[in-house]
Amino acid sequence: MTETTPAWDFVYRPRRLVWWSCAAIIVVLIIHAVFAYLLTKSHIVVFGHTITFGDNGVRNIGSTDQWSILAIGVLISCGIALLTRPRVRVGAAGVGVRNLVGERVFGWDEVVGVTYPERGSSAWLEFPLDEHVPILAIRVGDGLRAVEAMERVRDLQDRYRPADTPGKTPPEDGRTAFGGTEDVRAGD
Repeated sequence: MTETTPAWDFVYRPRRLVWWSCAAIIVVLIIHAVFAYLLTKSHIVVFGHTITFGDNGVRNIGSTDQWSILAIGVLISCGIALLTRPRVRVGAAGVGVRNLVGERVFGWDEVVGVTYPERGSSAWLEFPLDEHVPILAIRVGDGLRAVEAMERVRDLQDRYRPADTPGKTPPEDGRTAFGGTEDVRAGD
């Protein structure tokens, strides 16, 4: 059986986060490679000058230790590489949000809106009852490009969201957003 993949009208990935992540990966790998190389050295020659480290215990350190340090650098780099994954896709099927690990697609009947919190670093996909999912792809670090992405997502939301979809509505049973029944501002 073949599944039909929905057509996406808009796909957005952050730029600066990817650039900084790639730079960090390179730096981490270089640092770990240099330390792995220097681990068994008691002296090195730099620009014609010999630098001696003294007795650093190299008798007990071998190639396995060097490979281990390099492997730790690779593992750290793989963790940093997760920061290159965020993406948001918008289309008739809904909003697909891929953050660090997996992607979830939310239908337009579920989505209340897309907002940018006042003190946040990334946009939020909002749902009823003050629930939200962060959209790590639309980040403040991308500046005007992120603003244009928010406008595009909101335009597509206006186009595809059903007219009868309710906004943020309180629960029918009188519960507050915190689960209780009393008003938390009653003491004010």
